[in-house]
Amino acid sequence: MPPTRRAERRTDALSTDRIVEEAVAILDVDGAAGLTFRALATRLNTGAGAIYHHVANKDELLGAATSVVVEPVVSSVVDEDDPARAIRTVAVGMFDAIDAHPWVGGQLPREAGQESLMRFFESIGSRVVTLGALSSREAFDATSALVNYVLGVAGQNAENAQTARTRTHLGDRATQLAAMADRWTDLDPVEFPFVRQMAAALRDHDDRDQFLAGIDLILAGIEARRRDD
Repeated sequence: MPPTRRAERRTDALSTDRIVEEAVAILDVDGAAGLTFRALATRLNTGAGAIYHHVANKDELLGAATSVVVEPVVSSVVDEDDPARAIRTVAVGMFDAIDAHPWVGGQLPREAGQESLMRFFESIGSRVVTLGALSSREAFDATSALVNYVLGVAGQNAENAQTARTRTHLGDRATQLAAMADRWTDLDPVEFPFVRQMAAALRDHDDRDQFLAGIDLILAGIEARRRDD
C-alpha cells in the first residue's frame, strides 16, 4: 500500500504545464527526435503512464510545446495600433523565438492546420488587411509571403547557428563569415561578378538586421500595391 500512495502523490504532482515545460527543455537540447515519453518520464521522475494521463501522444505534446513558444510572440502586439509596426514586431519576435528554440522552425511548417501556425498567420494577416484596400486573394498572398519568409529565414538562421556551434574548429561566427567572404572574393570575376561585389556585405552583415530589411521590402511591396489600386 505505501508504494502505491507514493506513486499517486508523484502523479498528482504532475500537471500539463509542467510536462510541457520539461518537453520544451528536452526539445531545446535534443530536438524533436530526442523527445520521447521515456526521456520525459525520466526527467520528471515518474512513469510514462502518468504522462499519458495528461498528454495523449507526441504530436499533442509537440503542439503544446510549440504553443508555449509562439503564444507570447503573437500576444505581444495585441495593443499595437500601427499594423506595419505590429507585423515587424511579430516577425522579429518569431525570428528570436526560433533562434532560441530551433526545433520550432521545423515544427511550425509541418502541418498547416496546427493552432500555433494559424495564430501566427492570423496575427500577420489581420494587420495586412488593415494596411490597405487589398482583395482577399491579395491579402492571402501577401500574408503567405510574409509568413513563409519569416519561417524560412528564421529556420535557416537557427540551423546555421547550430551548425556553427558544432564546427568550433572553424572559429566563431565572425571568423566563419570572413572565411566565406574571402572565398567569394576569390571567385571568377566574369562568372560571379555580383557575388564578388557582395563579399564585403557578407563579411559585415547582421542576420537579424538583414531579416528585418526583408520584412520591410515585403511591406513596401504591399504599400506599392495599395497605391497602384
